[in-house]
Amino acid sequence: MTVPQQFPIARESAGVAPPRRPGSIRRTTSIDTDWSAGIEQPRTMIGLARDLLTPFDGAPKVLAQASFRLIVTPRREIRLIESSPEHPRMGELIGVQAGNPQRSSRAQIAHVLGDSAGTPLFQLIDDYSGASLVAAWGLMQWDKDSGLPARSGAGPSMANICIGHAEGSSALNSDGTSNFEHQSRTPVGSLEDPADPMGWHAMPAQAGPGARRARRIDLWRDGADICVDAGFQDSAPLPDGTRVAVHEYRVRAKIDAEGVLRAVTAEPLVLPYAECPASVLHVGRLIGQPVARLRDIVPVELATTLGCTHLNDVLRALADVPSLARHLPFEELAAR
Repeated sequence: MTVPQQFPIARESAGVAPPRRPGSIRRTTSIDTDWSAGIEQPRTMIGLARDLLTPFDGAPKVLAQASFRLIVTPRREIRLIESSPEHPRMGELIGVQAGNPQRSSRAQIAHVLGDSAGTPLFQLIDDYSGASLVAAWGLMQWDKDSGLPARSGAGPSMANICIGHAEGSSALNSDGTSNFEHQSRTPVGSLEDPADPMGWHAMPAQAGPGARRARRIDLWRDGADICVDAGFQDSAPLPDGTRVAVHEYRVRAKIDAEGVLRAVTAEPLVLPYAECPASVLHVGRLIGQPVARLRDIVPVELATTLGCTHLNDVLRALADVPSLARHLPFEELAAR
């Protein structure tokens, strides 16, 4: 058996969001999962999103906002869904189950909410699948004294689902299940910069067993091109009041006037296993692809051991950049 390549484990968070650029748009999203009712009970997921324009002159302007509240079973099935703005077909998502190999939850979401693609609401709900998967890691950060003991070696085989779980990886137990005992976690602080209170939408305080998936997408013009700087983090509160992360990436990209991806790099900042950083080596496979189609292209080009489930989520979300870019100002117009 070939042993996957290993790297120093990524344990260096980027910290607070970078300063906003004049003439840029920033989308921030967060999905908080609350396990306070207990491991065998449905969980609550709260999603929040905001698109913020930072003009060349004048005050920042909120372009759009969205939110959802989900009640999700331990099997990741949606029992209740409420959203703002409302969507006439939202109720059709009740019963959708993330991780169902027979019926992709993301395909069902695209079918029902496809007319809202590009909006912060669509990105939030599209991210429900990945956020609900990682939420279980947040639960496992609580020890037996909390009544929610950490578990290891439970669940289906994870072999070859991603580059970090390639066969022979330190991420796997002998039966193919995830090796949680070997998993790294990294202490992190707030994503919000006290010097820039508008840099993130307001996120609720977390206490008790839970998890948070947070995203940031900054975009601005560079001549005819669009530049992108995106950040992503999966984190959880601990019983002592501190916070740890299991995934964090930063992605930079350049998109031409035709909406084609011309450059992309990914930086592994926080990851759980020594094999995980190899995921960034393959993102160049996306160069030359139409950005608006990345939600469909990424799972094909970076499938299984060519990619990381969570980095793929970062890259898929770039599909919304063309929609956001329509609202970007031109510097020469601002100067008049």
